[in-house]
Amino acid sequence: MAEKLDFTIPERKPKGSATGVLTVLLLIVLVALAGANLCVVRSGPKREPVAARDLTVEQTKDLAGKLALRGLYRQAATTWKDYLAAAQLPDPERAKIHFQIGGLLEKAGLYGDAVEHYYRSEAVAELEELRPQINAHVKECFERLGKFSALRYERMDRTRIDPTQSTGGKVVAEIGAEKITEAQLDALIEESIEDQLTPMRAFITPEQANEQKKRALEQSRSPQAKLEFLQNWLAQEILYRQALEQQLGEKPEVKQLLHSLTRQALSRQMLDAQLASKINITDTDVQTYYTAHKGKYMEPAKAKISHILVADEQRAVDLLQLAREGADFAELAKGSSLDSVTKENGGKIAEDVQQGSYVPGIGDANDINASIFAAEGGQVLDKPFKTDKGWEIVRVDEKHAPRQKSFDEVRQQVMMELLRRKSEDVQRDYIEEMTDKHKVVVHASVLSPAQQEPSQEASPKP
Repeated sequence: MAEKLDFTIPERKPKGSATGVLTVLLLIVLVALAGANLCVVRSGPKREPVAARDLTVEQTKDLAGKLALRGLYRQAATTWKDYLAAAQLPDPERAKIHFQIGGLLEKAGLYGDAVEHYYRSEAVAELEELRPQINAHVKECFERLGKFSALRYERMDRTRIDPTQSTGGKVVAEIGAEKITEAQLDALIEESIEDQLTPMRAFITPEQANEQKKRALEQSRSPQAKLEFLQNWLAQEILYRQALEQQLGEKPEVKQLLHSLTRQALSRQMLDAQLASKINITDTDVQTYYTAHKGKYMEPAKAKISHILVADEQRAVDLLQLAREGADFAELAKGSSLDSVTKENGGKIAEDVQQGSYVPGIGDANDINASIFAAEGGQVLDKPFKTDKGWEIVRVDEKHAPRQKSFDEVRQQVMMELLRRKSEDVQRDYIEEMTDKHKVVVHASVLSPAQQEPSQEASPKP
């Protein structure tokens, strides 16, 4: 028979039982022991704080110096940080150590981290003896990073009269509550230039890339160039935000487009990696190529001209006669020319005329071009010319013979031409190698028009 379950409530023990007394005594003993241990800890000998799990503060400091002497700059910087965390130092000493850490990180090539510690050094304590050194090191780090826009504002901040006013903080545009500052705009421009330089970086040295970047930044620094970039960027940004809002990226056709673009980008990156590993263009290569192909880098003959445009031939003949007899050409142009763009400037055309090319301000006129370069400087051409606009009287103001462009003028052009030639060879060889590796077979005959069967002549009738 199964044993019955007991659902009765156990009887309570009387309050004065021996078990309760023993429990209370045990708790009192434990509390007393804990208090005694706490007193021992508080009254025990004071131990020196440790910077690492197994080193004292002084040992950590010695280790940092030893690592630096051995050229282990990154490890030395990390150890100096441990020392800073453990040691109780006055602010001037902490500032000096942050400066030292910055120097070690700079030697290790960690330029962004180095700038952080140079900034920390200045924030902890501004020491006059460190100021010029920090200025020089921060400049060097930004140049090494290729952050030329940031370097520009850094220089402005360090030389401004009012130290409380930061440069680059002016708002140049707003998107809702978001504000775009001048410094942010410059950073966006620099990022855009970086993107344009990315395909070239695989084939040129960092120094060459930085030179290209500096030149591009200089060209983009004018107010008009900045405004144009800002307008284009804002247009792209608001369209991008609208696309996200409408979840455009979830549409199948957009996903397919993104997939196709990803394939193209990865293919390009794969090819660029191969080109970079097999192409190394030095300054000597560029100079040698320039010397061997100097004829390609000639500036053609050019001239500056003035003109008078009139409606009929007889008027042109009369004005030409006055000009050739010594009348002031500029005054004749101001009084008679139909070209509103140039007449107030005495008929002068600002753009150069190049030999064998169209004539600025006049158009495609081979006979005028030939006459210009057959004349002498200061000479009025001996006949008027009929054009689509009317009749032209032309004076040659200046003439310049063909000129050999210097290497410095065309360095970038020569480099790109040399890079293009070498890239074509390497690309062709690599594609052939990959074609063999992946066993590619092209059945060209399938895509060719079907060959016509030769027509059979009818048998002669019997």
